[in-house]
Amino acid sequence: MRDAGRLAAAIEVLSDLESRHKPVRMALKNWGEASRFAGSKDRAFVSGLVLDALRRRRSLTWMIGEDSPRAAVLGALRYAWDWPVERIAEAAGEEPHGPGALIEAEIAALTTPRALDDAPAPVRGDYPDWLEAAMTRVFGEARAQEAQALARRAPIDLRVNTLKSDVPRTIKALASVGAEPAGLMAEALRIAAPEASERAGSAESEPAFAKGWFEVQDLGSQIAAAAAGAIAGKQVLDLCAGGGGKTLALAAAMGPTGQIYAYDSEARRLADTVTRSQRAGVRNLQVRSPSDPKALAGLDGRMDVVFVDAPCTGSGAWRRHPDAKWRLGEEQLQRRLDDQDAVLSEAAVYVKTGGRVVYVTCSLFAEENEDRVAAFLAGHPHFAAANSLDAIAASGRAAPEGVEALSKFQTREGFLRLTPRTAGTDGFFVAVLERRS
Repeated sequence: MRDAGRLAAAIEVLSDLESRHKPVRMALKNWGEASRFAGSKDRAFVSGLVLDALRRRRSLTWMIGEDSPRAAVLGALRYAWDWPVERIAEAAGEEPHGPGALIEAEIAALTTPRALDDAPAPVRGDYPDWLEAAMTRVFGEARAQEAQALARRAPIDLRVNTLKSDVPRTIKALASVGAEPAGLMAEALRIAAPEASERAGSAESEPAFAKGWFEVQDLGSQIAAAAAGAIAGKQVLDLCAGGGGKTLALAAAMGPTGQIYAYDSEARRLADTVTRSQRAGVRNLQVRSPSDPKALAGLDGRMDVVFVDAPCTGSGAWRRHPDAKWRLGEEQLQRRLDDQDAVLSEAAVYVKTGGRVVYVTCSLFAEENEDRVAAFLAGHPHFAAANSLDAIAASGRAAPEGVEALSKFQTREGFLRLTPRTAGTDGFFVAVLERRS
């Protein structure tokens, strides 16, 4: 495909998103199935352009002066991909595959954009207006800067699986994709985010992945898993296991000792957990399916750790799923708050005296984080908040000086809040809640 067809395709996908309110992956998949002529480079180009336009949709369309899929694509090419106006004009006007010649107003906006300095914070930060109060509550005057960091491309983070490999050997095996130590956590590696219009290298296509030497996992997610503490030989329940990413991190920290149980309220989310655990060499995992109404029978009051990776808005992962912030609504947020209250109350049932609940979200909002913990503690007086950093230190998974570096991200209550701007991770919140006698 020539640039003209690629631009037209990106506008088509964004228009499909806007009219049908579907996830971007589905819209891209539908376009790909209808465009058999598109090669792998074409698909990567269109996907990258669509995602970059979504990441900065409000600021880009503000600079162009028009809120439309076409304006978002043109703005992304000029101000995210740094294309010259002449190249954009040539591609747009090419017949018959281009999206149509630039008009004078577009040429003027691509040459001299509307200034962002006086734009409202939601425009500068590329988030919906209705989230302004929630963003201000957590970040205050820095809310636009925090959100801008969430509108950039994310790196690819990996966790070395110590059940099968070690850091030096895995780095050597991944030399072709440029994996380097990520910092903060001892087993964390990072592949830098690709430049605009470039395709990211696929770590999962490397032989070391098939051997189970590493897993793709954001650094923030690895930090959250370490908050389970020293769990070798313990009884651990991952109550919202999903695809098993944190389950495998917990299993690696346990080694061959103890027992870990993986459960999720939706059986389909557990589909890959068994396969992934076999590849990773996990031997002490039991997957409990919700299709069995007694899946968790007998675990009441027996667990040293119940890990709750709670269902949430996913606002901390907007770098990777930028369409999610435009599809998020107030009703969806309220449903998540109800889900979080329910799963925390359920988790309390399984924790033994002296054990802990580790509550984690990939959300920025206090409504899903501090407020939910406060509500839980108010209704469960036999629980108390503990220091998250102490638990991470006890895990032994932090890099040298990693715990000290993480102390900058600790809240006054002892919780942990990570963001792309501060910690270089996805957005995460971590709270450790201990059960007292």
